[in-house]
Amino acid sequence: MAYRKLGRETRQRRSILAGLSKTVILNGSVVTTEARAKEVRKFVEKMITYGKRGTLVSRRKALAFFHNDNEVVSKIFNELAPRYQERNGGYTRMIKITERIGDDALQVKLELV
Repeated sequence: MAYRKLGRETRQRRSILAGLSKTVILNGSVVTTEARAKEVRKFVEKMITYGKRGTLVSRRKALAFFHNDNEVVSKIFNELAPRYQERNGGYTRMIKITERIGDDALQVKLELV
């Protein structure tokens, strides 16, 4: 599977993606660059799919990704999974905002549908 390196080492990249995913799940949205949002979207959708499965293995995989943050994982399994039970993917949307001053990076708002 091809992925973006985002100009970071592996540990830094995983930490950024986990942090942005936590923000999307807890707050419902995040404003970030387009490249990061496209990567985060993959992980958020995967975690919600784990929540819909509801198995112990799925819960452990989600805990491993979120560095044992029980608050986020319980929100996925108890609130988001039932909300998206009838939906087959497509749990997030990206809304383009503007270019960031300084480096002209395209800013987008990634939010749960």
